[in-house]
Amino acid sequence: MSDADRCIPFSIPGRNARGRIVRLGPVLDAILSNHNYPPLLTGLLAEALTLTALLGSMLKEAGGQLTLQAQAQGGTIDLLVCDYQAGALRGYIRHDPDRLSVLNEKSGLRDMFGEGYLALTFDQALTGERYQGIVPLEGESLADAAQHYFSQSEQIPSLVRLAMADMGDAGHVAGGLLLQHLAEGEIGRERLHVRQDHPDWEHVRLLAETVTDDELTDTTLPLENLLWRLFNEDEVRVTETQPLSRGCRCTIEHIRDVLARFPESERIEMRGEDGLITVDCAFCARDFRIES
Repeated sequence: MSDADRCIPFSIPGRNARGRIVRLGPVLDAILSNHNYPPLLTGLLAEALTLTALLGSMLKEAGGQLTLQAQAQGGTIDLLVCDYQAGALRGYIRHDPDRLSVLNEKSGLRDMFGEGYLALTFDQALTGERYQGIVPLEGESLADAAQHYFSQSEQIPSLVRLAMADMGDAGHVAGGLLLQHLAEGEIGRERLHVRQDHPDWEHVRLLAETVTDDELTDTTLPLENLLWRLFNEDEVRVTETQPLSRGCRCTIEHIRDVLARFPESERIEMRGEDGLITVDCAFCARDFRIES
């Protein structure tokens, strides 16, 4: 059986640890099929979508939204955007095609982006509150940048692993693991300071670091089995699986509703020679032609 397009939250209560494990398959291919990216950018977007699924699944409110954005100047890529809402994923990369030749499979984040930053924005559905954390885009990979984010913005010891595999005619598969250490006493007791060298954290971190790219992207290996393989020395509790889907929210009806908010004079200026307003969606790489 193929195990993909879902996320499993889990906890290791005896070690004050929690995490998420995710694998993308057909959903990933549905998103990638909208873009004709070269292999290097395909892999980058696949890892970004996986990271977005890991982080978005941490939202407590079902209608909340997480937006991951990497923006930079001076590199081949100047913008990468992904978002998550109720299990629905979407994303795209804006880049300079003329500069792709300077990149290769060993290129790191700095090679691809130049100087930039990573921003994570959490929008709460019920309260309307927004929280954003921004850190420099550092490290060789998105996993490194995410760990830096948690260390700087959240001050939570974290481990992030991301992987992508091109299966040829079978499509693409991506997988990821997020593991975090909770401060002792966080639940129901006085919160203590977080220690990067806490023995419980060292224990689970070392176990998590043994996960391989092949395990994360092996759709014949159920995610529950992989968690057991990694952490069978301790009690691992899993909660309800969160299904994942492709979620570009652009529709003719939505675009018309947005355009209707502009004054008629501005809508007239938006029209082309054919009298239609053309709206392009970078997420699904489609142009919508609207009468207005």
